[in-house]
Amino acid sequence: MTSASRGFFGRRRPSVDPARLPPGQYWTDDFPVLSAGPTPRTPIEDWSFTVRGGAAGTVTWTWEELGTLPTETFTVDIHCVTKWSKLDTTWTAISLDVLLERAAAEDAFVTAWSDGGYTTNVPLEDLIGGRAWLALAYDGEPLEPEHGGPARLLIPHLYFWKSAKWVRGLELRTDDEPGFWEGYGYHNYGDPWREQRYAGD
Repeated sequence: MTSASRGFFGRRRPSVDPARLPPGQYWTDDFPVLSAGPTPRTPIEDWSFTVRGGAAGTVTWTWEELGTLPTETFTVDIHCVTKWSKLDTTWTAISLDVLLERAAAEDAFVTAWSDGGYTTNVPLEDLIGGRAWLALAYDGEPLEPEHGGPARLLIPHLYFWKSAKWVRGLELRTDDEPGFWEGYGYHNYGDPWREQRYAGD
C-alpha cells in the first residue's frame, strides 16, 4: 500500500524561477514521503552495500568501510513523478563513480535493489560522470529512515523514484530489467524534463 505524508500538495511561489520546474511540476517546501511499503530499519552493524557483476566480481562495503571513502556536499533540485519538486536540497554523498570504478563496471545496465524488495533500473551511463551518488546525509544530518536512510541513491536528473531509498546494492547487467515501478507501468527511463512519467510518454 502506498502512503503519503501530510502536506503532500505544494504551491508555487513567486520567487521560484519557472525555468527550474520541469513540465507539469509544482514547487513545495515540504519533503513528502511516498513509499510502496513499510519503512525498513536495518541496524548499521548489519548494513552493507554491494556492487556485483563487474570485472572485479562482487565488491561489498560495510558501513564503517563506506565511512573511509571521500564524500561530497552539494545542492541540487529533485523532482518526483507525483509532480512535486523540491529545490535547493543539500546532500552529503559518495559519488557512484568511486564505487563503480572499484567494481570495474563495464555492462550497460544497472539494477539497484533495496531493503524491502524494491528495485529500479538505470543505464550505467546515468550513474557515472558525476551524475549520481550514494547519499548518506540530508541538510547536514544523517539521512532519516523515512527518506531512505541510512543510505539512498541520488540521481537528480531523473524522477525521484529512480533514487532508490534503503538501497543495498547495484547489479551490473548486459540486459535492461525493469524494476518495481517500471513493472507497474512507469516509464523505463524517467526524464522529468521530457515528462516521462509512464510507459508511452
